[in-house]
Amino acid sequence: MNREGGILSLVLTRVRSGDVGRMPVVLALVVIAVVFQALNPVFLTSRNLSDLLMQCAAMGTISLGIVLVLLIGEIDLSVGSMSGVAAAILTVGAVQLQWPFVLAIGAAVAAGGIVGAVYGLLRSTLGLPSFVVTLAGLLGLLGVQLWVLGDAGSINLPFDSWIVQFAQQMYLPPWLSYVLSAATALAYTATLLSRARRRAAAELESTRTVIIVIRGALLLVGLAGGSWYLNLSRGVGLMFVLFVVLVVVAHLALTRTRWGRSVFAVGGSIEAARRAGIRVDRVVVSVFVLCSVLAATGGILAAARLAAANQSTGAADTNLNAIAAAIIGGASLFGGRGSAFAALLGVVVIQAISSGFTLINLSSSVQYMVTGAVLVFAVALDAVTRRSRLGTGRT
Repeated sequence: MNREGGILSLVLTRVRSGDVGRMPVVLALVVIAVVFQALNPVFLTSRNLSDLLMQCAAMGTISLGIVLVLLIGEIDLSVGSMSGVAAAILTVGAVQLQWPFVLAIGAAVAAGGIVGAVYGLLRSTLGLPSFVVTLAGLLGLLGVQLWVLGDAGSINLPFDSWIVQFAQQMYLPPWLSYVLSAATALAYTATLLSRARRRAAAELESTRTVIIVIRGALLLVGLAGGSWYLNLSRGVGLMFVLFVVLVVVAHLALTRTRWGRSVFAVGGSIEAARRAGIRVDRVVVSVFVLCSVLAATGGILAAARLAAANQSTGAADTNLNAIAAAIIGGASLFGGRGSAFAALLGVVVIQAISSGFTLINLSSSVQYMVTGAVLVFAVALDAVTRRSRLGTGRT
């Protein structure tokens, strides 16, 4: 009883101090799953969940770039338009100009890198607000997209092309999904054990080995169980696996490299980062380049998923959903706090809401209102936890 009381007290203490972690997102996913499953039993079927995860890949990749710019306290309002331009370049290059798909993809990604470099240079050298710069970029890229598509307006990708097959019909073999689940759990456990040993060697408080092993075992059960359930129908889509790989790579870059530490430092305080010897301008440019490259990659995945690109690709609510997913997943609007996994968690919430409302045949108007309410809650929680962290002397 005392042990349970101690754990509860620890949880309450962390919440009061603003250290809520991913708890709100996990609770939101549980509520969404319970509500929509009660309204339509199809929601939690393996086939629907498999499709839901595949739908997460393109938007999640775009949102991952938003997470990066939020970490340095900036914003990019043109990611949707950038994804539309990339999709247009891909389809025009591969279909009309008969380029190899690899060349068309490279051209689309390179375009994203150029646009991001322009944003970063305008922000770091001229001091222009990123809100204004990327808003202007949004309008300009809309024009570029229309110009690239030309009179065709809409261009279809061949259904038998490898990129469309990859986005629509390629799934992991069941045995490989289990192997990857085991490898992920082992890597996670080994990382925690290594960190605990380093902290113990430095005479710092560290997590007990038994707790680490339990966490690794729970992760293995969760991943293997999820893979088994998804394999009852189509399985785990390769496009979703690609998205997860991008998230993991971004996470490692943010947490294990000097560049990643610089990103958090710039987001915490630009002046303090500059005084510490960090080249703030280089960090800003690199983040905007990565954001636009990820937006272009997301546009390529979206075009491959739909097997087409048109004048509305990347338009409508793409920008808003990408930004909303990053914030709902836990990235702070105030900079300096967040994780690459915010893109993964946030986009799953967004797509779960969309899938649920589609299954119960509610209009998109209700979906927008509910998503907006979830976004407001996430921003309010971010503001409250930030105030709590500042109040307790934490940054």
